[in-house]
Amino acid sequence: MNRISSQEVKKVAQLARLELNESEIQKHAEQLEKILGYIKQLEKINTENIPCTSRAIEVVNVLRKDENKNYENSEELLDLAPSRENKFFKVPKIINE
Repeated sequence: MNRISSQEVKKVAQLARLELNESEIQKHAEQLEKILGYIKQLEKINTENIPCTSRAIEVVNVLRKDENKNYENSEELLDLAPSRENKFFKVPKIINE
């Protein structure tokens, strides 16, 4: 594995607008070397027949059917609203015409 030089760390720090002292530069160089070593290990894994994924586990939305239902106590609900108009909730206008 190629060693990460302090000059390379300084260049990356400059691009990221980071101010690092010499001990921090050395520490980051060592950490970057470990990360690159781990990536080299991962490159050895055969992934030829593995399909591409965006997540480790599949995520599925569980949605119910959108149905119109009558509620027996609609007057009670409407009375809880800050403002109402007839059988509807009254909300502030948000679109200017």
